Amino acid sequence: MCGIAGIWNNKSGRPAERERLQAITQALAHRGPDGDGYYFGPGPGLGHRRLSIIDLAGGHQPMSNEDGTVWITFNGEIYNFPELRSELLSRGHVFRTNSDTEAIVHLYEEYGDRCFERLRGMFALAIWDDRRQRLVLARDRIGIKPLFYGFGDEGIVFGSELKCVVNSGKVALEIDPTALADLFTFFYIPSPKTIYRNAYSLEPGHYLVVTREGISKHQYWDLSGEKLHLPNQLAYEERLYSLLHDTVQCHLLSDVPVGAFLSGGVDSSAVVALMAGLVPNAVMTCSIGFPDREYDELPRARTVAQAFHTDHHEQVVASEPAKVLAELVQYYDQPFPDHSSIPTYYVSRLARERVKVVLSGDGGDENFAGYSRYRRHLFLQKLRRFVPVFLQSALGKPMQSWEGVRNGHALPQRLGRVLQQVLLGCREGYLDAMTITSRKLRARILGPDLERELGGYDPLDSFRQIYDKAPFADPLSRIFYLDLKTYLVDDILTKVDRASMANSLEVRVPLLDHKVVEFAHSLPLHLKIRNGQGKYLLRKVAARHLPAAHLALQKKGFRVPMAAWMRHELRDWVREAILPASGSHNLLDRAGVQQAWDQFQAGDSRLVDVLSIALSVGLYSQRGTGSLSKQPSEAVAVQG
Repeated sequence: MCGIAGIWNNKSGRPAERERLQAITQALAHRGPDGDGYYFGPGPGLGHRRLSIIDLAGGHQPMSNEDGTVWITFNGEIYNFPELRSELLSRGHVFRTNSDTEAIVHLYEEYGDRCFERLRGMFALAIWDDRRQRLVLARDRIGIKPLFYGFGDEGIVFGSELKCVVNSGKVALEIDPTALADLFTFFYIPSPKTIYRNAYSLEPGHYLVVTREGISKHQYWDLSGEKLHLPNQLAYEERLYSLLHDTVQCHLLSDVPVGAFLSGGVDSSAVVALMAGLVPNAVMTCSIGFPDREYDELPRARTVAQAFHTDHHEQVVASEPAKVLAELVQYYDQPFPDHSSIPTYYVSRLARERVKVVLSGDGGDENFAGYSRYRRHLFLQKLRRFVPVFLQSALGKPMQSWEGVRNGHALPQRLGRVLQQVLLGCREGYLDAMTITSRKLRARILGPDLERELGGYDPLDSFRQIYDKAPFADPLSRIFYLDLKTYLVDDILTKVDRASMANSLEVRVPLLDHKVVEFAHSLPLHLKIRNGQGKYLLRKVAARHLPAAHLALQKKGFRVPMAAWMRHELRDWVREAILPASGSHNLLDRAGVQQAWDQFQAGDSRLVDVLSIALSVGLYSQRGTGSLSKQPSEAVAVQG
């Protein structure tokens, strides 16, 4: 695991500025504390920070082919590189190292841009092809590893974190108002946007080609939409078990010890169980808990650790350490309100004291329908069958017309929203349920001036497009696809990557191996949700190792008691961040934030998410860069 950066003045033709490249690369030292390296050529400059895990002696980067015509800077792990290496050796390629990085260089020589289709793993990389005078940036299929880029007057800047673009001094930074609207709608900023215009996140499964003539973006992977048909349930169980066994074994590929995060849930417990049968020594496991029993999963994790005789370590997180959010801003580089980043940071720190690499259970909920919202929308989908189509058309109005329902109280509010989501249909009903704030509340927080600048912009339009293009017929499978392309990438995986790399820890996610993802999305729905319970097939397979009582426990998730902390221990700290004494931070409307704060302190707990977003914006503003822009952002169009 590493950090990559680069500058190419493809417009002006000037050589890459050595000091600038070194500065933005050194800003990634937390991602790669074991060394750095640079390539300065007639085209781009490439930078690299290394966390040495495979080929400790020989895997230094940037790395080239034999004659120096192809160079790469690479972040990630390629789990099938031994097989690729053998194939390439048989085709006459000459290797100087035992690293997965060199396998990519020769694979590119052999297959060109199609090489990304052959890679099994997580990656963000840049390849400079000197013969063809082209720079290629690519990101793995699921988006496990991040890659940001920005455009300036002279050319392109890129890196593993947004700070590479921000700190380069080569890109004009303006806050994108539509990104703020997205943030208050979804609880994160969805790709390809960032908080800035002219700076983007490369979407998963895509690669960007940069030449002196221009830039084009291409998609190399997507789900096919095909459903798998096996003779019986046992055949599905055997296929999944074999697949999980294979992918966990692949993810153990390392020249240093590998540990695991253990929450005690089905996903992480299954991963630990498989690891225990594949490694000779006790698996090192780490868990985080809270003093509040409602949020504490340590007893569950302890049970699993004892069952598989792991080398187990625990830590309890109280309210005061939550102030680490102010430090995490420097790693997320833009507002990020998901407070589960706090325990993720601490469990990463706990693990890094013992290992460089861990496996986690992330992805199980998205792949196998673990979230309660999936079961809820399956239920709503059944209810819609009893509502006449003409009635749905007559009453299924846009969400902003339902303000009374959204802002009601207690039981009437919940019943009203259920009715609303039934009438809106599956797509709009799901988007309504996932929307953090109503349009009215968002307008109050953003302020009238910014709301006017947004005009008719609707953050949900991009999600509607993803839902509509999903290669599945049934609505729930389209929802799975939507979450895979949005929430998983820009919330869950973003949280894990930044919090872990802040501690120089590599996190691998075997349940998000693309072969597992493809299999999961090919399953019939009844093998995901049955009798009101999600992860049906995954639970059946996990039952081979885990007791039924453990599998039947209700999911808690990696939640943080933020509402209680905001009202008590952290009250003054949060208030100062969202309503600074020195005045407004000029991104949110002070009067609107003040009103939400007062209502929350008076007992309206529904506003905790809104205030969490305001807190993230406030902490970001204390160190943020850029001015507010009145123009919407535009991403590079996809070609091919």
